Amino acid sequence: MGINVRVLVILLLLVFGYVFYIGASTSPIIVFVFSVCIVSFLLSIYLTKWVLSKDEGPPEMSQISEAIRDGAEGFFRTQYGTISKMALLLALVILSIYLFRNTTPQQESSGLGRATSAYITVAAFLLGALCSGVAGYVGMWVSVRANVRVSSAARRSAREALQVAVRAGGFSALVVVGMAVIGIAILYATFYVWLGVDSPGSMKVTDLPLLLVGYGFGASFVALFAQLGGGIYTKAADVGADLVGKVEQGIPEDDPRNPAVIADLVGDNVGDCAARGADLFESIAAEIISAMILGGTMAQRCKIEDPSGFILFPLVVHSFDLVVSSIGILSIRSTRDSSVKAPIEDPMTILQKGYSVTIVLAILTFAGSTRWLLYTEQAPSAWLNFALCGLVGIITAYVFVWITKYYTDYKHEPVRTLALSSSTGHGTNIIAGVSLGLESTALPVLVISISIISAFWLGHTSGLVDETGSPTGGLFGTAVATMGMLSTAAYILTMDMFGPIADNAGGIVEMSQQPESVREITDVLDAVGNTTKATTKGFAIGSAALASFLLFSAYMDEVASFAHESFKQVDIAIPEVFIGGLLGSMLIFLFSAWACAAVGRTAQEVVKEVRRQFIERPGIMDYKEKPDYGRCVAIVASASLREMIKPGALAIVSPIVVGFLFRVLGHYTGHPLLGAKVVAALLMFATVSGILMALFLNTAGGAWDNAKKYIETGALGGKGSDSHKAAVTGDTVGDPFKDTAGPSLHVLIKMLATITLVMAPVFL
Repeated sequence: MGINVRVLVILLLLVFGYVFYIGASTSPIIVFVFSVCIVSFLLSIYLTKWVLSKDEGPPEMSQISEAIRDGAEGFFRTQYGTISKMALLLALVILSIYLFRNTTPQQESSGLGRATSAYITVAAFLLGALCSGVAGYVGMWVSVRANVRVSSAARRSAREALQVAVRAGGFSALVVVGMAVIGIAILYATFYVWLGVDSPGSMKVTDLPLLLVGYGFGASFVALFAQLGGGIYTKAADVGADLVGKVEQGIPEDDPRNPAVIADLVGDNVGDCAARGADLFESIAAEIISAMILGGTMAQRCKIEDPSGFILFPLVVHSFDLVVSSIGILSIRSTRDSSVKAPIEDPMTILQKGYSVTIVLAILTFAGSTRWLLYTEQAPSAWLNFALCGLVGIITAYVFVWITKYYTDYKHEPVRTLALSSSTGHGTNIIAGVSLGLESTALPVLVISISIISAFWLGHTSGLVDETGSPTGGLFGTAVATMGMLSTAAYILTMDMFGPIADNAGGIVEMSQQPESVREITDVLDAVGNTTKATTKGFAIGSAALASFLLFSAYMDEVASFAHESFKQVDIAIPEVFIGGLLGSMLIFLFSAWACAAVGRTAQEVVKEVRRQFIERPGIMDYKEKPDYGRCVAIVASASLREMIKPGALAIVSPIVVGFLFRVLGHYTGHPLLGAKVVAALLMFATVSGILMALFLNTAGGAWDNAKKYIETGALGGKGSDSHKAAVTGDTVGDPFKDTAGPSLHVLIKMLATITLVMAPVFL
C-alpha cells in the first residue's frame, strides 16, 4: 500500500513487543505459542516468495490468469462487504441482548458487570469475523497467483507442477491455522492481563475461556456466508458451462469458446479456496475454544492447583500442528531428472507420503505435549490416557481420509461401478450415484461412534475425580481426541487448496491451447485434486461432529450457570423437546434444499446466457468471434450474493426464534428451562442429521465428478461418448451437493452450536 519500509518495520516491532509483553504476563506457554506462530508466518513468506519466483509462462497464460484474478478479487470485495454489514448488524443484536441479560455467579463474584461482558463478547465476535475474512482472503490471494505458475510448471514436469501447487496451498494453510491459534492466544492473554485474572476478587482463570465464545461465533458466521456465496458462485458457473458447452455443443471442459469458462475458473478460487480457508479457520477456532472451556471446567472440578496446562493445551497442540505440517509440506520436492517425457508419478502417492510423515511427527509431538501440560500429581498416569485419546483422534482422521478416498477416487471400485452405470444412460448414473452417497455414510458414522466412546472412556478412567470422587475426565478425553483429529489440520488444508489450484491450472492450459502432453499432466493433478477436496470435506465433517459434541456440553454448562440449577440431561419424551428435535432435523433439510435451489436458479441464468451467445455469435465455434466472458461473471456474482442471504438467515434466526418462543411457553406453563431444553434438542438432532446429510452430499458429488474424470481418461468410450454425456449429467447434479450444500452444512452444524452458546440468555 506504499507504506515506508522503515515505518512498517517499526510498527511490526511495536506489535510484536506488545504481543510478547502480554504473553509473558500471562504464561510461558503463551510465549511458546506466539513464537511458533511467528516462525510459521515467516515460513509462509518464504513459500510465497518461492512460488511467486516461478515464471507465469507465455503471454496468453498470463492474460487468462489476470482475468481470473480480477474476477475473483472483485467478487471477494463485494461479497465480504455484504458480510461485514450483516456482521455489524448482528453485533448490535448481541450487544443489546448482553446488556439486558442475567449474570452468572462467576461474573458476580469477579465483579464483571453486564456492560463489560457485553463489550467483551461483541469485540470477540467482530475479531473472529475479521480473522475469518482475512483467512478467506489469504486462501484466494495465493490461488489466483499460483494457478498460472502451476500451468507453466506443467510444461516442464508433473513433479514440479505438483510441488508449486502444494507449496502454494501450504502458504495458505500455515497462515490460516497460525491466525486461528495466535488470534485466540492474543485474545486470551489480553483478557487475562486486562481483567487481572486470578488476582483477589477477580475472575478465575478457569472461567476465562467462556469469554472467547464470541470469537468462535464470529468465525462461524463469516465462514457460513463465505461458503454459501462462494459455493453458489462456483457451481452455478460450472453447471452452466458444462450443460451447454459439453453436452449441447460437444466442446471440451475449459474450452476458450465457452462464454462461462472464466466464471467457472473464478468460482474455483472464491468457492473452494476463499471459502475453505474461512471454513477450516472456523473449525480450528471452535475446537480450541470448546476444548479450553472443558479443560477449565474439569480443572476447576478436580481442584487442580495450576489449571493453565489444561486450558492452554489446545493452543500448544495446534502450534505443533504448524511445525509438523511444515515438515510434511517441505518433504514434497521435485526430482532432478523430471521432465514432461518422464512417466507421470501418481500425485496422490506423493501427497500420502507427506501426510504419513506429518502423522508420525504429530503422534510424537502430541505425546510430548500431554506429558508437558497434562501431568498432575493428583493422577500421575492421566497424561498417558489423554495421549491415547489424541492417538484415537489421529487414527480417526487417517481412517476418514482413507474412507473418503475409497469412495471418491476412480482407482477404487465404487467410482468405477458408478462410471459403468453411465453406459446405460443418464438415469442409471443418477441412481448409482445416490445409492453410493447413501452407502458412504455408514463407515464414517461407525468410526465417529467408536472414537467418541473410546476417547470418553479413556478420559473417564484417567484417574481425575471431583470432590465427591466421581470421574470427570470423560468429556475432556473427547476434546483431546478432537484435537488429535485436527493435529494435522494445516497439511489437510494444504491438500485441499491443492485441488482448486490444480483445477485452475488445467483450465488455463486448455484455454491457452497448450500441447496435449501438458494437459495430460494437469488432468492427472485435477483428478487427484478432486479426491483431496472430497477427503478434506470428509475430515471436516468428522471434526465438526466431535467439536459440536463438545460445544453442546459447554452449552449445557452455560445454561446451568445462568439458571443456577443443574442441567445435565435432555428428555426427548417431553413433547415440546421432541418437537425441538424435529425442527432441528427439518432445518438441515430445508437449508440444503435452499442452497441447492440457489445453484439451480443461478445456473439457469448462466445456461440461457451461454445459449444466447452461441446463437447470436455463431463465429465463436470457429474461433472467429470472442465470447463475452464478463457477462457470465456479472450474472453469477450478483445472483450468488442475492441467493446466499435466505439460507444464511434461516440458520441464524431459527435457533433464536425457537428458543425464545418455547421460553415464553415455558414461562406460562411453569417450566422455566423449557426454551433451553428445546434448543438443546434442536442442536442434537440438527448435528446428527447434518453429519449424515453432509457425508451423503459430499461423497456422492465427489464420486460423480471422478466417474466423469475416469471416462475422460479413455474408459467406456472416452470424451464425447454417450457414457461421457451421462457422466456429465451426474457431475452437474453432484456439483451443488459437494461444493455448496455439503460444505455449508458442516459449517452450519458448528455455527448452531456457537450461536446457542452465545445466545443462551435468550432461552432462559
